[in-house]
Amino acid sequence: MSDKILQAYSLIRSGNPSQAKDLLNGALVYELENQEILFTIDCCNFWIDVMDRAGGLDDDFERGQSYCNEWKNFLQFLARKERTFDRTLFAVRAGVFSTALACFNQLAAEKDAALKAEILRKTGLCYKKLGSYETARTCLAEANDARPDSAAIIAEMADCYALCGEEKQAKVLFREAFYIEPQKIEPEFLDSELIQCLIRNVRQKGYSGAALLEWVPVYGQLYGVFTVKRKLRPQEIARLKQEIYAKENEIKDSGCQRELLTPRLINLYFWLIDYFVAAKENVSKMNDIITRIKILDTDIYELYIK
Repeated sequence: MSDKILQAYSLIRSGNPSQAKDLLNGALVYELENQEILFTIDCCNFWIDVMDRAGGLDDDFERGQSYCNEWKNFLQFLARKERTFDRTLFAVRAGVFSTALACFNQLAAEKDAALKAEILRKTGLCYKKLGSYETARTCLAEANDARPDSAAIIAEMADCYALCGEEKQAKVLFREAFYIEPQKIEPEFLDSELIQCLIRNVRQKGYSGAALLEWVPVYGQLYGVFTVKRKLRPQEIARLKQEIYAKENEIKDSGCQRELLTPRLINLYFWLIDYFVAAKENVSKMNDIITRIKILDTDIYELYIK
């Protein structure tokens, strides 16, 4: 590989896709059919546009947020490509998330608790994408202290634990995050094979978008991924039963979003059954819940009783 191409990768990693594109265009004169150069130029064009738009934003948080949000669009851009190149993608990821991180680091003194938690979450996300998993975990733990019970924060923490090889803790946290609020979780930013394998399997069943996020915890239980459980506190048990009651009434409405409510209710039933097992409750109570699962979805019922 020529010195120009190597220099271009260095520029991309440092967040300078425009300069990198100039070098690559020069290299392309001598290697007109080089698919890696052509692909890298396309990636540069994508991020040059993003950075031009971000440059017009006055707020550091908005700029950092824009880079993170555009990463999702970039993944869709990649999905349309017949071929991608790992060296390019590594350089782009480093450039994008180091640029976003610089924006979030400018906001370290933020006093508003809610905004501070979100800044810490995004800071942790950037460190994770850059491969600094321990630093990412520290940021995410601080974010969790500032804003407990955030599904988005807990899912990112779980991903970090999985990437660090601490699978047991990762399973506990992923299960928790997808129980709290699946719709707040951003699967595009989750990197560990533990969760990505599960998401792929659920997607292969034909689910996408909001429905996919609701079905992930259901199949996480059935496929033995969300198997590490914790003891529920009395107030959590009461809240779980209340939510089940509310969802059971909601799903009776003909105008409800049944495609979302069905997996959500099944997951709630799974949590209640786990509580009954841990508390050594009467078997008849568990059988009643299992029957409700059968009424909702016979395929899930068959997989569960196996």
